[in-house]
Amino acid sequence: MSTPDELERRFTLLAAAARYDALRTRDALAAPADEDDSELAQPDPDTEPLTRGEALELLALGEVIARKAGYGRQLSVRSARRAGASWSQIGAALGTSKQAAWEAHNRWIDEQAGERDGHWGWDENDVAAARVLAGDPEGEGAE
Repeated sequence: MSTPDELERRFTLLAAAARYDALRTRDALAAPADEDDSELAQPDPDTEPLTRGEALELLALGEVIARKAGYGRQLSVRSARRAGASWSQIGAALGTSKQAAWEAHNRWIDEQAGERDGHWGWDENDVAAARVLAGDPEGEGAE
């Protein structure tokens, strides 16, 4: 059985998304084995339903994609700030409030400092620069 941890090591985000898309498309086109053979039940009669292993892989790949997309989220937030985006705009892009977006980004900055998993993170200067770029969500003018 495929687990998210195993698939995460095996696939890049792009490869995981491509495999997910292929399995999801096949799943959408094939009728479940317990449905009749009517035209509405099976849009493509030549498409085989997913096996149990493939259905579980599809679920695990969804988790892998969410994880991998999440890893780069705060880097994208930092890029948006560098490009002049406000916290209100960033919050809207993330589907959350500006305060929640700012707090998540500041937690990420905290996580970058010090040693993690045997690797050194940011030093005090890196953290200070990240905090200056993050700014204060309440200090922004009207948009």
